[in-house]
Amino acid sequence: MTLSSILETVSSYGADFVTVTGGEPLAQPECLSLLKQLCDTGAEVSLETSGAMSIANIDSRVVTVMDLKTPGSLECDRNLESNISLLKSNDQVKFVICDRRDYEWAKSKCDQYDLRHRVNEILFSPSFGTLSYKQLAEWILADRLKVRMQVQLHKHIWGDEPGH
Repeated sequence: MTLSSILETVSSYGADFVTVTGGEPLAQPECLSLLKQLCDTGAEVSLETSGAMSIANIDSRVVTVMDLKTPGSLECDRNLESNISLLKSNDQVKFVICDRRDYEWAKSKCDQYDLRHRVNEILFSPSFGTLSYKQLAEWILADRLKVRMQVQLHKHIWGDEPGH
């Protein structure tokens, strides 16, 4: 799909808010250009990224939602920690939590990087099919964490179907 066809499709929906996600968008050669062009249309734009690629050249108008991969994801070594200093105050950091060990790890990273004061929101999401929503909610409430619990809504709507 070309950039112009993507922009036409987005325009046809009349969307005021656009999220670029799926796989790792920054791995796509035209992603940065797409983000800029979407912002130029006046849309509010967010980018969901795994945090494994540099966020240095993302248009400043884009809200970056960056994962910090937990140990349970088996991708923890892919976190590009230099990205943390590039986060803006309106950005978000997301942790997908698999178990109690991940939860404790995520809490420690919030403290280590002072995320509560660095970004707009910290998102804790239970790993779909691995950790119950109730369990994660209970841990957050018991610890009075200043985070937002988020569910992977796309998994409920489309499952693991590619392209969504």
